[in-house]
Amino acid sequence: MITNLAQLSPNQRYHTITQCLVPRPVAWVISENSDSSLNLAPFSYFGGVASDPPLLMLSIGKKPDGTIKDTRKNIIERNHFVVHIAHRELAPAVTESSRTRNYGESEISAQNLQTVAFDGFPLPRLNDCRVAFGCECYRVEEITETQAMILGEIKLVYIDDAIVQQDGNRLTVNAEALDPIARLGGNDYALMGGITTVARPK
Repeated sequence: MITNLAQLSPNQRYHTITQCLVPRPVAWVISENSDSSLNLAPFSYFGGVASDPPLLMLSIGKKPDGTIKDTRKNIIERNHFVVHIAHRELAPAVTESSRTRNYGESEISAQNLQTVAFDGFPLPRLNDCRVAFGCECYRVEEITETQAMILGEIKLVYIDDAIVQQDGNRLTVNAEALDPIARLGGNDYALMGGITTVARPK
């Protein structure tokens, strides 16, 4: 089957791409609203971009009513945000945090999620996540009328001591212990399965 994306609506393109581009890591993002309350939302158009400087990318669109999504607005206006990697037990909370709410209505409060201080960073992190990236807005690229690509420079990384060890001059994170969720199409998440190790050529 060959599909010409030019013949599909944006919604049809989204569903086609997201069912094939799998699995996708999920960025569970805290940003600060104008009233200092905290917003929390998931994004799966997300990935690493570079290590020098250390950059990650979020692609964020608009709400169904055409207004800019809260996370995008907050990052542009207040610069800082925290990206979490959630594990399987948090999948229902991740999905619930995608619910459209009025600006300033905190998903964290609505779900009784707990935050803790992210030492050295202006915003807190979620207590239950095993990895968090403290980011500053590096650049915003308006791709279309609806979509923006946000580059965040990672300033701090939190890794739960239970899933990381020092391996010479590198940190080694136990991926099975991190147990991250990843997006598939529709309502589906992928979970960690078997791991295959293949040595790189020398």
